[in-house]
Amino acid sequence: QVQLVESGGGPVQPGESLRLSCTASGFTFSNYWMYWVRQAPGKGLEWVSVISPNGGSKYYSPSVKDRFTIYRDNDENTLSLQMHSMKSEDTARYFCARDKKTHFRTVVNSNPVLHDFGSWGRGTQVTVSS
Repeated sequence: QVQLVESGGGPVQPGESLRLSCTASGFTFSNYWMYWVRQAPGKGLEWVSVISPNGGSKYYSPSVKDRFTIYRDNDENTLSLQMHSMKSEDTARYFCARDKKTHFRTVVNSNPVLHDFGSWGRGTQVTVSS
């Protein structure tokens, strides 16, 4: 059974940092492109970042580039998102998601829906406020 469990969310003040983690199980983690996506209150899903199966390729939304870093540990089956210089507009529920296919990145839409992905977690809430 595929499971993705996010953790690390919480309240932070503008300018602070936070690290999110996602623990994966039930599939061969190292075979998949993995994503972080987020959904702000009242808005649709927004793609944040994606990382290739071996971690060698990483891509970011313009809204988070140079502030967020995605990385993975294929030995520990974990995906992480280090967030710096956080802004109020980063307030959202953050989801870890897995691609539908092994070894291929199939989600390129900047505003996907969860069903574009093979699996996703329940999310972790991040609130940036002074």
